[in-house]
Amino acid sequence: MILKLQTSIKTFISATIIGLSTASNQALSQTLKLAPNLVNFNSDAGENLLITSRHREDFFPLSSQFITQNNQAYCGVASIVMVFNSLEISAPVAPQYSPYRIFTQENFFSNPKTQAVITPEKVSRQGITLVELGGLIASYDVSVKVYHAADSNIDDFRKMAAANLQQPGNFVIVNYLRKEINQERGGHISPLAAYNEQTDRFLIMDVSRYKYPPVWVKTTDLWKAMNTVDSVSGKTRGFVFISKSE
Repeated sequence: MILKLQTSIKTFISATIIGLSTASNQALSQTLKLAPNLVNFNSDAGENLLITSRHREDFFPLSSQFITQNNQAYCGVASIVMVFNSLEISAPVAPQYSPYRIFTQENFFSNPKTQAVITPEKVSRQGITLVELGGLIASYDVSVKVYHAADSNIDDFRKMAAANLQQPGNFVIVNYLRKEINQERGGHISPLAAYNEQTDRFLIMDVSRYKYPPVWVKTTDLWKAMNTVDSVSGKTRGFVFISKSE
């Protein structure tokens, strides 16, 4: 049974993350080198962490919607789009796919309530804070809870995030400082896809796929990276939980 599951996961990984085209393989080969504290998901060790995980309900829906951020400031927008499409909530019209509806990084701001939080032009210039991330999510008909690291602690984060990843229909997005997990370099936003209890690592589905692959990161390192002050907001980074409205 384990062998069958491993084969199935490896096949899925090959199709969704690496891609079947030459362009995808070239893009992957140009990603930056990972520090020893991080485990590349596209490795035997990384795949084994998923296979042995008991908290991976979000992996397959997020993988099915995995995208690359449109520009270097759109990590939050790309993360929200992935989660919204995974939740299968009502999406706006996407002209390039008409008559089908799906969230894209272009049509996400077609909602006037979304632009009232922050405009796409401003996001492109400076990215978004954790509070703005929560506001953008809340501008659609979903439930969102925003947690600043300063108002929480590592044990509560681990417990809540692991529980979320063990249940279908809800998702976790993290806002963290890259340099604290030994990456280049500033603030970043991406969804979590799984948690491996044996090694105490979370899987970050990094939306800057031109830069880094998905990685498994120790909870202590991720918490340290979230428990940093965003110079724009003056508040600590953190995490958000998203689910359909009740």
